[in-house]
Amino acid sequence: MADERAEFEEQVEFAEPEDEMFDEQPQPEVAKIRRKVVPSRDGRFRSKTIAPKRLTRDEKRLAQELVYPEDVERPHTREDCLKMPRPCPFVSCEHHLYLDVNPDSGAIKLNFPHLEVWEMAETCSLDVADRGGITLEDVGAILNLTRERIRQVEVRGLVKIRTKNSEALGLSTP
Repeated sequence: MADERAEFEEQVEFAEPEDEMFDEQPQPEVAKIRRKVVPSRDGRFRSKTIAPKRLTRDEKRLAQELVYPEDVERPHTREDCLKMPRPCPFVSCEHHLYLDVNPDSGAIKLNFPHLEVWEMAETCSLDVADRGGITLEDVGAILNLTRERIRQVEVRGLVKIRTKNSEALGLSTP
């Protein structure tokens, strides 16, 4: 197991994009900086959170040099989004599954630190929701979380819905 981890830590290569949309756009230099990602004992990869204070000088410099291409039109509605090629290249979209940004601290959570965007099976939470009901295991695999954590989030969401509905109806909450 230790040999596998050491072997994995030495890997810094990126997979080549297979989608034509990625081939047309030059890959930014940011892809050259890669943080260490080590699988846990059970072989799973945990998400990685990067605090803005922990960014290296090179990462900050490269972030300043990034320029959003003017010829790329971002989707504005769900209808526009459905017509876009998959995997979705817009990782800054709030529905994209690749990363999350904490609005309070500005921390970036990489949900799949061991994958590139074009290697992900699912990239849009709206596409997953359109498929209908799926099991906790499937949701966990899509979000890179455990089945138990998905169950906890589900319970918390249902409690919030009940509380808001009770307040709207003027009922007391239990």
